[in-house]
Amino acid sequence: MNQYETVFILNPVLSDDQVKEAVKKFENFLTERGAKMVSKEDWGLKKMAYPIENKKSGFYQLFEFTAPGEVINDYEVEFRRDERVMRYLTVKLDKYAIEWAEKRRVKMSKQAKA
Repeated sequence: MNQYETVFILNPVLSDDQVKEAVKKFENFLTERGAKMVSKEDWGLKKMAYPIENKKSGFYQLFEFTAPGEVINDYEVEFRRDERVMRYLTVKLDKYAIEWAEKRRVKMSKQAKA
């Protein structure tokens, strides 16, 4: 099992319920195929550096998970099929990136408590 990180951007015209539904869809897709979620982050509505599909902002989501390698291709096909997704990027994490992600999660949890 490899550890991966996916960031995806959802269309800004979606309602909160539609965003939650899309996030749940992709999370369920992974867990049904044997993946384990390490971390999920909702970064909210953010302005993008350049327009995509004539939109200047989008709802950003981050998933960190462990999964067998053969799941990733099907996972990315699901992103391409879903009209709500404007962009996505999945990266396999090496040992240094896993360490960094862990430190970042700890730092974020401390900030949330403060």
